[in-house]
Amino acid sequence: MSAPQPAQPPKRIVLEGRYARLEPLMPSHAADLFAAASVADATQRFAYLPIEPPESIEVIESWIAAQQGLSDPIVFAVVDRASGRAAGWQQMMRIVPEHGVIEIGYVYWGPDVARTRLATEALYLFARHVFEDLGYRRFEWKCNDRNEPSKRAAERFGFQFEGIFRQHMIVKGENRDTAWFAMLDGDWPRLKAEYERWLDPANFDANGTQKTKLRLG
Repeated sequence: MSAPQPAQPPKRIVLEGRYARLEPLMPSHAADLFAAASVADATQRFAYLPIEPPESIEVIESWIAAQQGLSDPIVFAVVDRASGRAAGWQQMMRIVPEHGVIEIGYVYWGPDVARTRLATEALYLFARHVFEDLGYRRFEWKCNDRNEPSKRAAERFGFQFEGIFRQHMIVKGENRDTAWFAMLDGDWPRLKAEYERWLDPANFDANGTQKTKLRLG
């Protein structure tokens, strides 16, 4: 058997889906993202992110400016194709092409994305790109072990739980035990088929409500 080949570093390109479009983060996204983050439950939504909810659009603008030109991480705005508005963000990070390992992280899906087909497709677009276009062997999801919604999301999206890294990080002055999840290139054909079945427009009624659940377990 030949040795695994290095993967390709990701680039700042647009990833297009039926419901969502992933765009490399740009200054033009600032107003939409500030609106998506300025919600009544923002404190809860940002509880496990390394930053606090932005207090002004200038904070978002400064953060976007700092991301320009970086090769790791690469942040993408999650755009709702129906409205044309950026409604959240996610990033590719801890990118190790020589070992074929990459992570999705720093995920903020606002109310218009979270628990909708936009979120599922946003994850699918990343996974398809890293496995099929870039040649990665391992796609990771990590979160605070106390973050039960994130752990449930990881398993719903087809990542397998691999264990807890105790006292892994200090975030916002507190210990973080990190739960590790991953999917592998060998898992992807099966996962892809189920993603595409679930995302098919025929699986949704006129209100966008799913007819059948995503089954990736």
